[in-house]
Amino acid sequence: MKFMKLGSRPDTFYTAEAVRSVSSEVSSDLIVQVTGSRYLLHKFPLLSKCLRLQRLCSESPESSQHQIVQLPDFPGGVEAFELCAKFCYGITITISAYNIVAARCAADYLQMTEDVEKGNLIYKLEVFFTSCLLHGWKDAIVTLQSTKAFPLWSEDLGITSRCIEAIASKVLTHPSKVSLSHSYSRRERDDVSCNGAESQRLRPASKGWWAEDMAELGIDLYWRTMMAVKSGGKIPSNLIGEALKIYAARWLPNISRERDFNKQVGSDSDSDSTNETTSKHRLLLETIVSLLPAEKGAVTCSFLLKLLKAANILNASSSSKMELTRRASLQLEEATVRDLLIPSISLANDTVYDVDLVITILEQFMLQGQSPPTSPPRSKLGFERRRSRSAENIDLEFQESRRSSSASHSSKLKVAKLVDGYLQEIARDVNLPLSKFITLAEAIPDFSRLDHDDLYRAIDIYLKAHPDLNKSERKRLCRALDCKKLSVEACMHAAQNEFLPLRVVVQVLFFEQARAAMGGGKVTELPGNIKALLAAHNIDPSRPTAALSTTTSIQAEDQWSVSGFKSPKSKVSTLRMKMAEDELDESDLQSDGLGRSSKFKAFCALPTRPKRMFSKLLSMNRNSSEKN
Repeated sequence: MKFMKLGSRPDTFYTAEAVRSVSSEVSSDLIVQVTGSRYLLHKFPLLSKCLRLQRLCSESPESSQHQIVQLPDFPGGVEAFELCAKFCYGITITISAYNIVAARCAADYLQMTEDVEKGNLIYKLEVFFTSCLLHGWKDAIVTLQSTKAFPLWSEDLGITSRCIEAIASKVLTHPSKVSLSHSYSRRERDDVSCNGAESQRLRPASKGWWAEDMAELGIDLYWRTMMAVKSGGKIPSNLIGEALKIYAARWLPNISRERDFNKQVGSDSDSDSTNETTSKHRLLLETIVSLLPAEKGAVTCSFLLKLLKAANILNASSSSKMELTRRASLQLEEATVRDLLIPSISLANDTVYDVDLVITILEQFMLQGQSPPTSPPRSKLGFERRRSRSAENIDLEFQESRRSSSASHSSKLKVAKLVDGYLQEIARDVNLPLSKFITLAEAIPDFSRLDHDDLYRAIDIYLKAHPDLNKSERKRLCRALDCKKLSVEACMHAAQNEFLPLRVVVQVLFFEQARAAMGGGKVTELPGNIKALLAAHNIDPSRPTAALSTTTSIQAEDQWSVSGFKSPKSKVSTLRMKMAEDELDESDLQSDGLGRSSKFKAFCALPTRPKRMFSKLLSMNRNSSEKN
């Protein structure tokens, strides 16, 4: 840090009976009162350099001994006044970035200009400020920080604007050419005396070397400085985003994990200090949102969702929430399930997480409209498209135009896995309405889910957490589930799931038996009637199904157990129970697009082994009903 020494006399100020005086052979003749403190001084050294004291003394009546002068609202208080008084007496004072703003404001208040005396204090401070402090990185940062105590004075004197311009110019300079600065993380001193000795200066190590130092600024000064940096147009948007992330980590509390804080924000019994702190954090967050670069990917989706969590808790403005929601939807494929777990603070809603906010993000993501409506077609086995080199060249531009659509398609595949994982987390909430669960489940296009195992797991968790659902509600819940896209393990679990509707269990058993008949080894080729039935449902039983995902953390009671699944009794008992409580009525069959006659035809078209199994099940159900 740079400093400047003025004067050569030793310090002779002392305190006697709450009065500050200076040792001198000449008796004092001036009393100056500054913010409750009294100084017993001499007219000659002070009036010769301070035009304001000259005018005040000429206007006030002289007493027999001492003339009294009042200096109300003195900038910098007694410390700044004493600094100016010592300069008048020729006593040694030290000026640095920490006190130059207070000294400059006090000198301007006392009108210590060149018109009064050549080489006055204002002139010396200006020379030191412009030639030394503005050329040093840390000095400019500290000086700008100190202007916060004198905002109006600093603005009028141009101190604030000149510091911001100096800082922005250094940020815009290539790191290799900035030699008067250092990384904040190193916490090294860079002491430079204007009169001589200079310590070894450190060079910044990276392009983002300035972010941590600037994070020490208050939000108002930070906003102005960042706007100056952004207006330069030389800093990449990702570096701007990283700087904002550092600043948010420095000043925003980690309130997203504190459930108790959520209730405090929404309550009416908050103390004044809590309200004031919340208002400051709200202003800080909204300012960070306003500084976010417009380019997509400048900040991570995780950071955007963390800001959205804080905005939700701090009750930020609707415009800030909408902006964060819009930006997060553009990068939703980068998010994790944990990022989407935004606490709910609504007093009218008892749900643990804010599902409505996630629904809004998902809807905006789906409205981007860049993805193809169906999955890319798969080439048939043994068939290859042969194209000439000239044809490939002609179609090159078309392929380039579809590249963005392919990327969007892959992002929707990622979002589908993300939403299914999110559904598994929120399904445990006993207060989660069925309508919101269904809205999220059905918001994903069918082509985005390559398999439905994760969706089935989420439905299973919801059914266990909400055992009071009626038959109609359970059917609505399973409406988005496609049994053809369930793996063998999922089918085995669903076949004995007591919470599933009967129609779903029957479909699972049918598709499982058809797939087993195709891959069992005893049937070389399916009969023509089975092929026709499977083709009508777009089923390929020979196609392997993806294994269950193990990336999602699931509680022990939600894990699927395959013990006993190999025994047919478990499936038989489950289906018998389902048929006893939920008979296949006309409305159920028609809702699936098949009448009784078509169901019977499909049953007759089954291979021998599946047909015997269904015959046994139906006969057992008939016998049990006759006994009753």
